[in-house]
Amino acid sequence: MKKVNIISLGCSKNLVDTELLMKQLEKAGYSVEVDVENSRARIVVVNTCGFIGDAKEESVNTILEQVERKNEGAVDKIYVMGCLSQRYGEDLKKEIPEVDAYFGKFDWKGILAELGKKYDESCRNERHLTTPGHYAYLKIAEGCNRGCSYCAIPIMTGKYVSRPMEEIVDEAERLAGQGVKELLVLAQDITYYGVDLYRKNRLAELVSRLADVPGIEWIKLHYAYPTDFPVEVLDVMRERPNVCKYLDIALQHCSDHMLKLMRRGVTKQQTIDLLHLIREKVPGIALRTTLMVGHPGETEEDFNELLDFVREMQFERLGVFPYSHEEDTYCDKHYRDDVPEETKTRRAETLMECQRGISTRLNEAWIGRTVKVLVDRQEGDYYVGRTEHDSPEVDLEVFITTDKEMTIGDFHEVRVTGADDYDLYAEY
Repeated sequence: MKKVNIISLGCSKNLVDTELLMKQLEKAGYSVEVDVENSRARIVVVNTCGFIGDAKEESVNTILEQVERKNEGAVDKIYVMGCLSQRYGEDLKKEIPEVDAYFGKFDWKGILAELGKKYDESCRNERHLTTPGHYAYLKIAEGCNRGCSYCAIPIMTGKYVSRPMEEIVDEAERLAGQGVKELLVLAQDITYYGVDLYRKNRLAELVSRLADVPGIEWIKLHYAYPTDFPVEVLDVMRERPNVCKYLDIALQHCSDHMLKLMRRGVTKQQTIDLLHLIREKVPGIALRTTLMVGHPGETEEDFNELLDFVREMQFERLGVFPYSHEEDTYCDKHYRDDVPEETKTRRAETLMECQRGISTRLNEAWIGRTVKVLVDRQEGDYYVGRTEHDSPEVDLEVFITTDKEMTIGDFHEVRVTGADDYDLYAEY
């Protein structure tokens, strides 16, 4: 049996695409593995990311590493797909001609045709999960209709396209049948769900229907947008016990000056009012956000306002990204990248240092309390799990000591005994 190694780069949305391709390749008779270093597979597919400069550099370096392996005789065929080739396909063909074929972000049919196989419509929505068997990412839409100044996502993925609700629920039921207990619901912008397809926002209805799926014990929502936020989903979150009190909502900035330059369609006061409403309607919710520093036009005054905002809002989870100037975006056409790189770095580090203190204080408040965790793995002397306030890869983990046996993929009640910046420690 021929073997294919898929190197999946970038975000969890990209990982879902990799899993869909894996199922198609397996149906076509291939043995498929993911991210195996020095794989013996003779065919390599690189699923690239093209979101920001660092991601593009990682993608190009990964392609070049595989070209070197091909030159050494370790690989026969290299195929490149994903965001980078969607955006820069023609340039890549000229710069790295050793790649056998380049494909767009969703061109699984093209990859199969290159291998002399046909795309199987009967398993169009089936995936080979690469995550641990107890959780899975569930993508509800593609693309984005927002016009944020800095973002190249719409260039690569196009306009927003909601998946039909029945199709999403069917996939959730199938995943639950495979043993999945936690659904990590995501899209570039979940808060626009249904507007294109049903002419009204139907996120709350979708989440409610997912909560009805037998076997699904946790549902987490990722990548909300503050403008036109569908507040009715907060009622579902409060009322349904398996919809976690967790929301990933990317705010990017707070000063009205920057929000206007970023074309976010929201003001500082509207943002603050929304955050207060979320916390009022869903007591105990953990809010994760991402912020951007160094966008063109950001002054020290803007940055200090953002720093004060973080101190005031006390986010449970927070990430910071320095601005990356991307070709063909609104920024590229209308602004000059006028904030020095060292200033971007300093501002990002200052924000994260501020958040570190906030995170430590919030974590220490859990000491002595009993929490429900989902155990992901065993690592050395610890079992490692997550609370309902934490998603894989990006949030804190709970390191559990016990003289009993715990089952990977099961829920357990543990008592928190310690905390640091970004982790909890507990006993079972």
